[in-house]
Amino acid sequence: MWMEKILDGVLRVITPLGPRYLKPSFPQRLYLLWLFRNFPTLPVKVLSPRQQKRIEAMYAQHGFVSVASGLLDPPVLGTLEQRPPVEAQGLPRRMPEGGVSQGVGNFAADQQRS
Repeated sequence: MWMEKILDGVLRVITPLGPRYLKPSFPQRLYLLWLFRNFPTLPVKVLSPRQQKRIEAMYAQHGFVSVASGLLDPPVLGTLEQRPPVEAQGLPRRMPEGGVSQGVGNFAADQQRS
């Protein structure tokens, strides 16, 4: 298994559009094996700025590899999670400054309109 990863391993990047794959060079594959030695999946936030720059350089140099190009089940060196930022729309509204009584009044007024 280690030999397959060293020879043909890819880095899986989880994006909002689905998984994408980077095909690094041999020295980069060795570095990624070391980077993902303890955890098979890492979020981008835990990487140091230097590590993030190295990953970005891999992308700039090689770009994403298409799964249709023979990589149906590639040996994965590691998985990098790029989660989208939390949007403010999904968060509940804050209590108005007037306190609970004003909030209940607003809620009752909204219910009467419905």
